[in-house]
This record gives sequence, structure tokens and C-alpha cells, in this order.
Amino acid sequence: MTVLPRFRATIALAPLLVVLALTGCAGTSMGAAQTPTPSATTAGPCAKVTVLVQFGTLDHKQITACAAAGVASDVLKAAGLTTAGTADYGNQVVCRVDDLPAPADESCATLPSAAYWAMWIKTSADAKWDYAQEGIATQQVTTGQSLALLYTVGNDTTPPQG
Repeated sequence: MTVLPRFRATIALAPLLVVLALTGCAGTSMGAAQTPTPSATTAGPCAKVTVLVQFGTLDHKQITACAAAGVASDVLKAAGLTTAGTADYGNQVVCRVDDLPAPADESCATLPSAAYWAMWIKTSADAKWDYAQEGIATQQVTTGQSLALLYTVGNDTTPPQG
């Protein structure tokens, strides 16, 4: 039997493909039980959705990540962030990001009046930030856009920096 050269290469690569699949290096889809890993955008531009969290007066380092497009709450989760809503508005609003502000400072029973997490959208890298028109559970964010959460005191409407 004569084996053509391209089939020889395919047969020779088969063991390598099996090893790659077993070690997770081959292209496979992420199972539901796996936790998404955020990919920081510091190494270059994000080809998905850029996520920015600025903690303002909470004195915490800014977070920048890159995540898959979708509903804002899913984008934030894919970026490795945890959020909590309020008792009266549920997960439609953000009361806490990565446990800030601390429960001792903000109960999240109702929408905070002194300070809150403002959600901002930027439609492209060179666009200006716009205040989101929907809540975290319904706001769609598409590839190429940026999503920001900014801890805001009072009625300040200063957009995120970046």
C-alpha cells in the first residue's frame, strides 16, 4: 500500500494532537464547571471587551481586564470580578465590587445615596465614555467596546479615566 506524503504527516502528528488535547493546549470549549480566567490588557490591546474598574475613594488599585462580549454582568464575571446588587433592585444595580465597599460601610439593603457604582460604556477605543442607559443585568456590551465601573460619590458625573 502506498501512503501519500501529506497523510504520513497527519499520521505522524496524531500522537502530538492527543498530548495537546490531554494537557488542555488544543482548542477546546470551556466547560460550565471551569472558572473563567481574566486576561489583563497591559500586554496590548484587548480584542474583546476592555473592562475597567476604578475604585475612587475606596482606595483600591484600578482593575483592567479583557473579557468576552455579552450582558454586562456576564462580562464582569468573565473578567474575574464579583459584584453584589441591592435588596430592593437585585442584580440590576451594583452595590459592591470585589467586596468593596465593605458590608460594614454599605449594607446594600437599598440603593446607596451617598456613593454608588456608576456604569459607563465606550463604543470604541477612541470614543468618549457615556453613562450606561441600562442596568448591569441587561446592558449589552459588544466586541470592541469598553465597560467601566466607577465608584462615584454624590452626584459627580466625571467619566472614568482611560
